[in-house]
Amino acid sequence: MSRRSKPAKRIPLADPIYNSVDISKFINRIMRRGKKSIAEKIFYATMTRIEERTGEKAHEIFQKALTNATPLLEVKARRIGGSTYQVPIEVKADRGFALSSSWIIEAAKKRGGKSFIEKLTNELIDASNGAGSACKKREDTHRMAEANKAFAHYRY
Repeated sequence: MSRRSKPAKRIPLADPIYNSVDISKFINRIMRRGKKSIAEKIFYATMTRIEERTGEKAHEIFQKALTNATPLLEVKARRIGGSTYQVPIEVKADRGFALSSSWIIEAAKKRGGKSFIEKLTNELIDASNGAGSACKKREDTHRMAEANKAFAHYRY
């Protein structure tokens, strides 16, 4: 076991428009090759499209989409006595946010559509309604954890 202390958790500044740390983390996940201004343009254009299409506040739909895609359980491989077991463990809030945001972005990339803005808009709307690939991935993760519930006593 390492004797070093844990490094301090770095929390990014809240974004200027919605004043939300979650949104700034999501923008950082969209970002490629350090081009944050492009990632911000994509995200804010997506938010305006969501407001036009649904008539509701885009921030609420974004939060609902993240909540619907966040897993509560996941499986972790644990090697015991020469065999590997898939042990279900609870997901912490930070990891849940990271998983759900990356699943939403991956699902948006795989979607059909013209621009990434359009794809991300459709994926966020679907995820807020409980449909979409990101929510399906969450259900698959929960199903896998439920199937391996017998190995829960190997948790660490």
